[in-house]
Amino acid sequence: MNLVKTSIALSMVAAFSAPVMANDEINFYGKANVGIQIADEGDGAFSEVKSNASRLGAAGGLKVDDSLSVVYKVEVQIDMDGESDDNVTARNQYVGLKGNFGEVLLGKNDSVMKQSSSKLDIFNDYEADLKVLWKGENRVDESITYKSPKFNNFQLGVTYATESDADQDAGISTALTWGDQKLSKSKYYAAIAADSEMNGYDAVRFTAGAKFGDLKLGAMVHTQENVDTGEELDGFFVSAAYKINDFTIKGQVQTGEVDGGDENTGVSGGVDYALAKNATIFAFYTAFDFDTNGEKDYFATGIEYKF
Repeated sequence: MNLVKTSIALSMVAAFSAPVMANDEINFYGKANVGIQIADEGDGAFSEVKSNASRLGAAGGLKVDDSLSVVYKVEVQIDMDGESDDNVTARNQYVGLKGNFGEVLLGKNDSVMKQSSSKLDIFNDYEADLKVLWKGENRVDESITYKSPKFNNFQLGVTYATESDADQDAGISTALTWGDQKLSKSKYYAAIAADSEMNGYDAVRFTAGAKFGDLKLGAMVHTQENVDTGEELDGFFVSAAYKINDFTIKGQVQTGEVDGGDENTGVSGGVDYALAKNATIFAFYTAFDFDTNGEKDYFATGIEYKF
């Protein structure tokens, strides 16, 4: 069954990459990220081979005229370790319009809060992903996302999560960003984002990034509240990545303190070695300290190949 599902996914993406009308822009891409990991989650250490959000996708669009284009993305996650029976799952999948008015996308997509801080989460897709301690890392089904044109490096984004049926409430995610989150076109980046009733939570997050030569720094302040229970959590995040020739040394700290309850902390350190522009060997160590659930430790090394 795994082979059948994987074959279907590959066929689907290959179909999108086939030659079509001359006006069409189609990009076929993917990432294979697999490592061997030693984990201790409180019941003793064990080893595993783990796929870290490996994926296949196709993205592009059709230029209608000089001021309007149709754009799309179809992306699936492939669990290359073979652990799950359902080894093909949906990631961002949408179609929309892009023009002088900005961009409107319909389908399944990351909320603008998640997008506003994802590039500064330098252990994203690993054990220390922001979503372990914080809410707000939502990939939203049946959503509408709008992003304005950039004005003096400012951009407004809104994600509207539809009710789906009469028994559910709609959710809204908003973000105002300034600069380039990847810190490749600017030395500084800042964002403020807020969620309202997104998957049962209200949240506010401030994000900032800066680049000084080969050093990249990131910081976040986050607060959230469970809509049903009223339970609140506050946390902060700092990260640093320093490039030395083909090596990148990385570290980050994240906290999540429940009001009147648990204090949880995650600390990670790692190093990447670039074999080539699109191939990297990585290693990392992550330690979590949970007041209620004890300590969890992870050490991993593996390889990532992008195409």
